[in-house]
Amino acid sequence: MIIRDAGDHDWADIYPFYAAIMAEGRTYPFPENQTLEEARPWWMEQAPGKTVVAVSDGVIIGSAKMGPNRPGRASHVATASFLVDPTHQGKGTGRALGQYVLDWCRAEKFHSIQFNAVVESNHRAVHLWRSLGFDVIGTVPEAFDHPDDGLVGLHVMYLRLK
Repeated sequence: MIIRDAGDHDWADIYPFYAAIMAEGRTYPFPENQTLEEARPWWMEQAPGKTVVAVSDGVIIGSAKMGPNRPGRASHVATASFLVDPTHQGKGTGRALGQYVLDWCRAEKFHSIQFNAVVESNHRAVHLWRSLGFDVIGTVPEAFDHPDDGLVGLHVMYLRLK
């Protein structure tokens, strides 16, 4: 697997698993049923952030977007979001993308990284981020309407990089 910068031409290959993950409604509070063009700005980051893809055997199997969590005087804190094609989950793609993002954030001199909305019942993601050093610093109760679990919390997760 290689991780490389995503180009505009990659969006058509990211979109099918983006749309499938949003349709499941279990991990992201993004809008569902977006068209290819409606969804593009929700995932394809603009500078100073960026979007990358994980490619295996010539196929895009995952993607991450990263950049400042907030502008201006809060821009020293990064954030990121991750997608792994459901047919390729459980094979280390999420971990590889997570490590790539942490390395990029350190190289870009971010002070820390904050995930704003990790669904508390997304145990695989919570476990992954904890294993990479993140802490849950707060949970907004009943902030996510999960299709199976009902109202569940959204964790704010944080890692100091320096």
